[in-house]
Parts: sequence; structure tokens; C-alpha cells
Amino acid sequence: CYVCGERVATITCQGKKCKRSFHFPCGRENGCISQFFGQYRSFCQEHRPAQTVQAHQDGQTSCVICLEHVEEKLSYQTMVCPNCRQAWFHRGCIQQQAFHAGLLCFRCPQCNDREKFLPEMSSLGIQVPTRQPAWEAGAGFTEMYQRHSRCDASLCLYAQGREQAEEEGPWYLLLCSSCAAKGTHRCCSALKDSAATWECEDC
Repeated sequence: CYVCGERVATITCQGKKCKRSFHFPCGRENGCISQFFGQYRSFCQEHRPAQTVQAHQDGQTSCVICLEHVEEKLSYQTMVCPNCRQAWFHRGCIQQQAFHAGLLCFRCPQCNDREKFLPEMSSLGIQVPTRQPAWEAGAGFTEMYQRHSRCDASLCLYAQGREQAEEEGPWYLLLCSSCAAKGTHRCCSALKDSAATWECEDC
């Protein structure tokens, strides 16, 4: 490894006539780039790809993700969106966003561009995992995908209770046609058996 000097450095720079090899952790800490698509090429600090987009900062610029100061020009650690050219960010910050967003939702945090942003970030060594967004992987949004299933009338008349309903008739559960966050049995709100819509008091 040209960084640490130890053996078994399995990553070789793809720069023309470059014979440098390095360990992945050593390369990451010393400015090397590994691309996680296509031929999975890697480059040493000297031959790594760099952003060529013309972008200028207006005064002191902050990272749009962590809001901390960024360098005054493009570098290995400081990057910019190739589309809007106004969203500046640290490499570590945009990498964390890529890990959380996954391939389907990774885009510029300011202009929302994906067409130019994704290929540019990938070529610069940002790893974008092929998976659903982290915020949808857990149980945090489970309740949002569940249909409201309770009668919220001030007095529920159904003998089986508020949590039960029938597929038709007076004990069919209607959800508020505006918010869908409250429900009622037709009979509990004095609705006809043929009633197809209902609005709660809040709406």
C-alpha cells in the first residue's frame, strides 16, 4: 500500500501507467476515490477525477446539509451540485445523505436535481446503495400505511364495539372524505344505509 506501506493492498489505481496500490480504508482517508458502479474503478490521490463545473461562492458559504462552513473552492472534501451550482456540501455530508436516501431518492438537497447530480456524485466516489430509503425501511412510518378502522362517533351504537364493522349496511365504517383520520358507522351518525360519503366535525 503506497499509503501505509503494508502488504496485501488489493486496490490498484486506474490512472494511466500508475502502479500505485492501496487498502480501501487507507485510500479513503488519504483522498483516493473508488467508484461503485460500472467497472468499479479506483484512483489514487494524484489521478482521481475532480469536479470541473464552474461555480462561485457568494461570501462565506455553508454546507447545505450540516450548515458548517465549506472551503472557498472545489476540492476533494468540498463539492457542489453540477446542476444548480449553488448547493455546496462536504464529501462526508453528501455521502451520509446517499446512504440514507438510497438510489431511488438520492438527489441534490437544494434543487432536487437527479439527472446530473447522481452521475456526477457517483463518478466522484460517492457510494449510493441500491435499496429503499432508510426512513422507509424501519417501522417509523408503519402507521401511515394503515387505514383508520375505528368509529369515532361520540356514542357508538354497534354492539360489537368501535373497532368492529361490517362490509355493508348500517354498521359499515365510513371514513371522513376530507381527512380520512376519523370514522363512523353509518348508524352511529344517523346516515342512510346507502350513504357513501361523510365528513367529520373537524372538517
